[in-house]
Order: sequence, then C-alpha cells, then structure tokens
Amino acid sequence: MIPSIRSSENLHILLWLIKDLFWLMEYRAAGLFMVAPTLAMAFYIAWRSRTDLRDLFNALAVICWITANSTWMIGDLFFGERGHGPAQAFFLAGLGLLALYYVFLGPRQRRRSASSMS
Repeated sequence: MIPSIRSSENLHILLWLIKDLFWLMEYRAAGLFMVAPTLAMAFYIAWRSRTDLRDLFNALAVICWITANSTWMIGDLFFGERGHGPAQAFFLAGLGLLALYYVFLGPRQRRRSASSMS
C-alpha cells in the first residue's frame, strides 16, 4: 500500500525531528544515520509530487533545506563547526528553486491556464 503524500510528509517531519534531536544531543552516529532516511523520504515526496509543478518545486526546495541542515549538522559534529559555507550554498539553492517557480514558472503556468479557459 502506497501512503498518501500527506502521510509521507508527516513521517518525514518525524524523521527530521529525530535527526535534529540527535544533533542537539550530540549523538554523532545516530544523527549521521538519520540523514539517509530523512533525505530518502524527501526524495520520495518529490517523486510523488512530480505531476504538480508547484508541489515539485517546493519538495525540491525541502530537499535542499534538509541537505543544508544535514551538512551543517555534520560540520558541527565532525568538523569543528566548519559546515556553514556548504550549508549556505544548499540553502541558497533551495531559495533559488522557489524563486524560479514563484517568479517565473508559476505565473507563466497561471497565464497559460487563464488563456486556455477563454
């Protein structure tokens, strides 16, 4: 049985919270382990969202966000807090994806829908 996107998102939040809790508690191995299922669920949600451009771009931005968050965590836990630069790049990539959709692709999609209705 394939879970709904909503159920998948709820599970994803749980995984993300567990990962961040391990980070906060400085459980290095557990935090590192939780990156994989958290990212895997984000990719699954993006795959399931691929038919709706808005949902897809938001899901891709979440992937960037989790990657940034995980990079930051790994930098903090294993490399003396030197993960901020790479994390910043992933955060900016996520913002770039959202800007691309909300400034260019979304409005163009809405214009096409409006012109096809008239």
